[in-house]
Amino acid sequence: MRYFEDFAPGDVIELGSRTITKDGIVAFAREFDPQPFHTDEAAAARTIYGGLLASGWHTGSLAMRILYDGLLKDTVSLGSPGVDELRWLKPVRPGDTLSLRMTILETIPSRSKPDRGLVRSLMEMRNQHGEVVLTIRGLSLLGRRPA
Repeated sequence: MRYFEDFAPGDVIELGSRTITKDGIVAFAREFDPQPFHTDEAAAARTIYGGLLASGWHTGSLAMRILYDGLLKDTVSLGSPGVDELRWLKPVRPGDTLSLRMTILETIPSRSKPDRGLVRSLMEMRNQHGEVVLTIRGLSLLGRRPA
C-alpha cells in the first residue's frame, strides 16, 4: 500500500488508459447528459461539433476510473474534499484512447489529525494524439504510514 509519505511534489504518475466507445458515450449521455450531440449521431453531425462527442462528465468519470485502477486501489485513500478546477479542453470522440497522468503539486500533513495528509495534484487526460482533453486540479486525502 502507498501512504501519504510516498508522494512528493514533482512526482509524475502515469495512471493508465482506456478507449471510449460510441455505445458508452450514448449510454452515459442518455442517463446523465442527454444533449443531442452526446446521444444522436445525426443530430450531432449538424452541430458546431460536426459529430458525436462524449459528455465532459463522462470524460471526468472515466478519469476517476483510471485514477482508481492506476493508483487509488493501492493507496490508503480517505476520499477527497473536492476539486479546485475542472476543464474540458477538447472534444472526446468515439474510438479515442485516453490516458491519464498525475503530477503531485503539494503535500500537506494535517495539523489537527496526524493520521492523514492532503495531496494536491494536477491530472491531465490526453487522447491518442497527445492532445490534452481534460485537466483536473484536485485534492486527495491519504492516510499516513503507521508509526
